[in-house]
Amino acid sequence: MTRIPAASPPAPGPAPRYGSDPVQDAWLLHFMTENNLDHAIAPEKNASPEQLRFMVALGPEEIYVPCSDTMFSHLVSERADPMVVAEYNERLARIGRLIDAYVPDAYTGQKIRILCELKYRQALVAPTLIPSRLAKRLCTIFLTQSGLDDPHRERKRLMNRRAQAFIQGTAFTEMLYACPAELPGCRAIPELRFALDMLELKRLLVLGSMSAIWEGEGKVPGREDLDAALTHFPEEFERLAGLLDPRRGGPLKILFLPDAAGGIVFDLLAVRTLLRLGHRVIVALKDGFYYDAPTIWDADGDPVLDAALAGSHFLADARIGKNGLLQVMRENPLTVISDGTRERLNLYRVSVTFARAWKEADLVMAKGILNHRRLIETRHLFTRDVASFYSDPAAGLRLDFKPRAPGARSFTEADIMAKAEEIISGMRAAKAAGKSVMFYSAVIGSIPGQTKTAIGLVTAFVAYLREKLSETYVINPAEHFEEGMDADDLMFMWEKVQRSGLIDVWRFQTHFDIEKSFELLGRKVPPAWSGKDATFSTGCTKEMHIALSMQSRQPELQIIGPDPEKFFRRREYGVGKFCDAGIECR
Repeated sequence: MTRIPAASPPAPGPAPRYGSDPVQDAWLLHFMTENNLDHAIAPEKNASPEQLRFMVALGPEEIYVPCSDTMFSHLVSERADPMVVAEYNERLARIGRLIDAYVPDAYTGQKIRILCELKYRQALVAPTLIPSRLAKRLCTIFLTQSGLDDPHRERKRLMNRRAQAFIQGTAFTEMLYACPAELPGCRAIPELRFALDMLELKRLLVLGSMSAIWEGEGKVPGREDLDAALTHFPEEFERLAGLLDPRRGGPLKILFLPDAAGGIVFDLLAVRTLLRLGHRVIVALKDGFYYDAPTIWDADGDPVLDAALAGSHFLADARIGKNGLLQVMRENPLTVISDGTRERLNLYRVSVTFARAWKEADLVMAKGILNHRRLIETRHLFTRDVASFYSDPAAGLRLDFKPRAPGARSFTEADIMAKAEEIISGMRAAKAAGKSVMFYSAVIGSIPGQTKTAIGLVTAFVAYLREKLSETYVINPAEHFEEGMDADDLMFMWEKVQRSGLIDVWRFQTHFDIEKSFELLGRKVPPAWSGKDATFSTGCTKEMHIALSMQSRQPELQIIGPDPEKFFRRREYGVGKFCDAGIECR
């Protein structure tokens, strides 16, 4: 039997990467499969690499590890690490407390306890399981075997009621709305207004970190406690305030991740402050029971939370596309979604909607020490700015800021609209010069591994058309591709162009076009391209729908290419991919 060498601890710096050492590769694969995070093994549960890149900045062959760097270094240990074992023990003890409190039947309680202990012992044999993943498994066992869907429902409602009772008292009004001792110097009313909004936000963040308010233990904090906390307020807040100032860069799209019941009532007041500044906010709640974490279902039956979320839009679609999400955000300043999980923040397991919300956001605001560990205490960089705040028993409110990864591009709706308008302006100029406008729809990313070839084919054929056709302005989509744009970005942009009403001829790629393109390049048609045409493309299928829609309004529009009936076999793009959801892109 081959002796298995120990994996070397991950070095500080870049994310873990495949391809540098066979021992490390084997260990990483073992780690991913043991934690059931590998997309190839469980694609229905885990995010694809493309979806993950909506949120995490990853280089080639790099993998995302959903735990802090400290925890990961302990999991790499060849033997059972004391810190990991202690974390496992705490997770088992927590489940034990749930059993004691909520399972009155001795037989059922013993069955659940023993089953959880068996899973715990299994984890101890080779402790590479992230403690939160063990907690998820134990929690799932408890929920399925006890028949309870949320044992903490009443506890969370009580915490929210306590928070609301505090908010309705005179002490809260005095603490939140008291005028500052000295009004900040300002040159204009908007400057003063923003300063007061930031003061209110600071106070709400502090109050939302004082768990004694809703836990019912100890003295309820007063004005002097708030003043003391504000005196030592984190300096990083100024960085956050700079982003939130609408005078500097306009309104933001903010993804807000709450922490626990009780505190969420203050969080939502803070969100209202953000809305007043003109920002759009998406609040992401858990999809099901995870102890005191608020869930998407909690507002149903909790009048306090229901009132705090009044006027918000609950988005139920777990796989919404870019256009749909942007429309929801345009129409609703405050949107509530589920993150798709019943565990700590785990970007492998979040819903497509959560991943898209992250991608469309300008800023992620995350509350709580658990989110802090996953987002700040890790070497991973993310595609969006992250502001993480939590209560430190020794230091009070902590706020840390992690800027987005260098090179992480964010194509906002305005950016994409500007690109579309630039193309439309060229079309208008061509029409004004008496030219005919032709749009050429062709296969680009729908043949796995052939995107570079596809762009070369389209470029060669469009050059041929431009030389062959006089007074014709031919639009080549491949000339307008920018690195970082996904299929949704491109389709969003092209739909604006295609619905401009300026297209005279819409040509869809035929197999003759492909054969001619290879001929122009001096190559034979390879098997991957033999017999292919625009009907093979998911994007072209969407564009045929648009073309037919435009032709019904613009009868003189000429559509050239394969019969429209042959197009409608394609489904949707895979998330973050340029090929059909039913095809494995390589």
